Amino acid sequence: MSDIEREAMDYDVVIVGAGPAGLSAAIRLKQQAPDLDVVVLEKGSEVGAHILSGAVLDPSGLDALLPDWRDRGAPVSVPVTKDRFYMLGAGGALRVPTSLMPPLMSNHGCYIVSMGNVCRWMAEQAEALGVEVFAGMSCSELVYGEDGAVRGVVAGEFGRASDGTPGPNYEPGMELRGRYVFLSEGVRGSLSKAVMERFELSAGKDPQKFGLGMKEIWEIDPDRHREGTALHTMGWPLGRNAGGGSFIYHGEKNQVYLGFVVHLNYANPYLYPYMEFQRFKHHPMVAELLEGGKRVAYGARAISEGGWQSIPQVAFPGGALLGCSAGLVNVPRIKGNHNAMLSGIAAADAAVEAIAAGRSGDELAEYETALRDGPVGRDLRRVRNVKPLWSKYGSWAALGLGGIDMWAANLTGLNPLGTLAHGKSDAEATGKAADHAPIDYPKPDGKLSFDRLTNVAQSFTNHEESQPCHLTLRDDSVPIRVNLPEYGEPAQRYCPAGVYEVVEEPGKEPRFVINFQNCVHCKTCDIKDPSQNIHWVTPQGGDGPNYPNM
Repeated sequence: MSDIEREAMDYDVVIVGAGPAGLSAAIRLKQQAPDLDVVVLEKGSEVGAHILSGAVLDPSGLDALLPDWRDRGAPVSVPVTKDRFYMLGAGGALRVPTSLMPPLMSNHGCYIVSMGNVCRWMAEQAEALGVEVFAGMSCSELVYGEDGAVRGVVAGEFGRASDGTPGPNYEPGMELRGRYVFLSEGVRGSLSKAVMERFELSAGKDPQKFGLGMKEIWEIDPDRHREGTALHTMGWPLGRNAGGGSFIYHGEKNQVYLGFVVHLNYANPYLYPYMEFQRFKHHPMVAELLEGGKRVAYGARAISEGGWQSIPQVAFPGGALLGCSAGLVNVPRIKGNHNAMLSGIAAADAAVEAIAAGRSGDELAEYETALRDGPVGRDLRRVRNVKPLWSKYGSWAALGLGGIDMWAANLTGLNPLGTLAHGKSDAEATGKAADHAPIDYPKPDGKLSFDRLTNVAQSFTNHEESQPCHLTLRDDSVPIRVNLPEYGEPAQRYCPAGVYEVVEEPGKEPRFVINFQNCVHCKTCDIKDPSQNIHWVTPQGGDGPNYPNM
């Protein structure tokens, strides 16, 4: 691709991704230095189209960025009024008093929101300050300078044929160059992954850990709706098969945000995360809530769960990693949007200072320091042992020992357990099929539970079929030659959108089929494939899910 001639545009700061981190950085840059040229590039068809989050929003990030957000009409209007936590069994639920949990776990002062709508509103605030925001602009490549530093990105390339060659309507895109490039692509972003490998940003850190979050929006009977209620559960149906849990958030207009998270370090390759989610909805407590309701949206997204131990070096020559690209989710709180915003603010402040000093293309060491020593670092350090405990010893250990560790950190600033390590990556944690038994999942009933393809239709996903498949294989033979006999080819099950299937026909060898049109850009395949053979690259701009208000 290097021989393609492209026009170039120069900016002071180029930002990839119009999520809470990227938009916060853009707003802060223009607040601090109105004359800076700032551009935000978003691969979704519009801002918010690829945003999926729970979400109960800790407003500390918004408070720091736009203290008058209430007066500006931010779509943040449903405060949490009731906070409940349950351990589920197959037929019942045990409520765990929130009074036993450290204060940091409280949702008092937080809001139930659609982060897609929050990001749409943030984009309006950015544009009002003079930020250029371009949606439908996938960034397919990084541009490097002669010194090896990141200098920009290639954006807006369209029209490649399925074999990768330029088609009849090919558009080469443009090089958008910046004095600094901020990568705020979300979890497992393709450019962020490339930068981390090139500059060895994760050297000396624990492997990043991930969960798969699946979400449905339901319109329920008004008599069952309790606006402002936030419920969280652990336990059934996952049991000992995997870590994870659920959330049930009662938003406005009789809508409930129903989510289920499966930690991707599970061993049994026969585990089927999507079907665990569907089975969860048949728990009596959940089924009663949803009875007579209507599911109106579905989506899925990987979640970074490694926390403090897994944060890579966030500053690199020519740019910085922001938000979930750096892995800033507080796992026990199930919150990361506030840290994403705070990281954007910190990166912007560092860039403004550097540009004012005449610098360009170097490492923003000030950002690295501010992230680790500031509010983001403080938020993540005190909860750093919950995820390792959960992974090694299960949910009760996470509640018990993790709770004690968090209480001590809350009271003294010190974690008595020190810093526990994560160990294997999620791909390495996958066990061999011979060592595990298949799991029998009940068939979806079409009322509470649904098959994958029916649900994917509710994500409004679309990909131009003539383009190259963006789910690339390093070795085409691995799925059938290695993954099928050794692991039962788990891609058939871990994908929440039915992208991958093994087709077996009488008298023929099995075939591995990739239905990339179904992809909701969750990145689970890039994470969980035990052979690390699947490499997710960005499709052309505007393709993928079109979430209305996730």
